[in-house]
Amino acid sequence: MSKSILIVDDSVSIRQMVEMTLKSANYQVTTAQDGQDALEKCKGASFDFVLTDQNMPRMDGLSLVKSLRGLANFRSTPIVMLTTEAGDDMKAKGKAAGATGWMVKPFDPNKLLDVMKRVLG
Repeated sequence: MSKSILIVDDSVSIRQMVEMTLKSANYQVTTAQDGQDALEKCKGASFDFVLTDQNMPRMDGLSLVKSLRGLANFRSTPIVMLTTEAGDDMKAKGKAAGATGWMVKPFDPNKLLDVMKRVLG
């Protein structure tokens, strides 16, 4: 059974690039256009991994991470931030919110797949 991944980004092109990368490695992919959309999808499903942007309309990535950590089926789910935010202060906020890891855009497809393998086993 392939792992189920949720990709959250307000950029259509980023969602498509990440989705193509993950599908090529046989991951099952669901996409959401912002944090609010993702949270709604997570209330009726579970995912093995969540990859989210930080800066999005309606609900940003840090708010999404905090909200997901409040749901029983997402307390231990790996959540990685994929964002242009590279500052140590923002990374610390991500860790405090419950993010598992941090990747900076633009992303390297091979590095993304390496992170997926390391986190999901």
